[in-house]
Amino acid sequence: MFTNPAQRSSLVGTIHKLIEEHGKQGALSFDEDRKIIEIAADYMAYEDTGIGFLYSGFAHVGLPHKRLADDLVWQIETDRAVMIVEPGRRAVRGTNPVSVGVPYGSKARLIMLYLQTEAIKTQNREIELGKSLRDWLKRMGIPQGGKSIKDVKEQAERIFRCRISFHFQSGNSSGLINQNIVDAAIFTDDHKDNGKQQFLERAKLSELFYDQLQKHPIPIEEAAIRALNGHSQALDIYCWLAYRLHALKGPTAITWSALKAQFGAGVVRLDHFRPKFIDNLKIALAVYPAAKTEVTKTGVILHPSRAPIAPKIHGIPR
Repeated sequence: MFTNPAQRSSLVGTIHKLIEEHGKQGALSFDEDRKIIEIAADYMAYEDTGIGFLYSGFAHVGLPHKRLADDLVWQIETDRAVMIVEPGRRAVRGTNPVSVGVPYGSKARLIMLYLQTEAIKTQNREIELGKSLRDWLKRMGIPQGGKSIKDVKEQAERIFRCRISFHFQSGNSSGLINQNIVDAAIFTDDHKDNGKQQFLERAKLSELFYDQLQKHPIPIEEAAIRALNGHSQALDIYCWLAYRLHALKGPTAITWSALKAQFGAGVVRLDHFRPKFIDNLKIALAVYPAAKTEVTKTGVILHPSRAPIAPKIHGIPR
């Protein structure tokens, strides 16, 4: 475990320096964490300099990492926000509607990132999906067949049918935002699946969600998103760091209890959460080498750090 920001930066800097000087295979011969080297190498090798965008509310609270029962509501609460995700329903002819469940895992997060990124880039609530989404997911390292694409379709339906409530707290004031992510969507038969599955071709973000996204976007690197594919908690940590670090005025301590509330919903014991969080923090830092953090016995100290994407360059308010 690292005890100061210099040591933390040294780890990331050493790994990136090893990869630059010796290549991925050469770096793997050193006594460093193999998984971190592979993720850092993937991040460094990705030549596309694309930028993604995320609504800042998702830097405070996140979707579940694992599947819940289809009729369960997801609630996560931190000192800054509470998010409630209610599963939507699908009509079934001749019988009662069925609950489709809340979105979860890394694929749900990638689809959400795509929707938000396209909305910001095009300045339009209407998002083209279909081939455009498949092409983007392919760039992010998602295979385009079999179980993988089936999972994408399932998560897309869960996202487009669910309802999300954000409750924000700031000092003595609080705010409530109730919203669907999507107002309308068009499904078409996917003939490659023999017509047994449907794929979303177009979606229209709800006006409220679109307005909040326009007011509070976080710019993030697509190279980082791609490297973190399959690591949903590390992706949440990366987005949180991208949102918080560049705005800090000085060192800020976050307790293990607060970290568990934000990133460890579903983990009963703090001593089980702590090592898993540290592992995922290392993964996040592998794609955010400028981040300065300090792991202590009582939690994590965040230090002012350069943002992964400079907000002022892209017209994003600080």
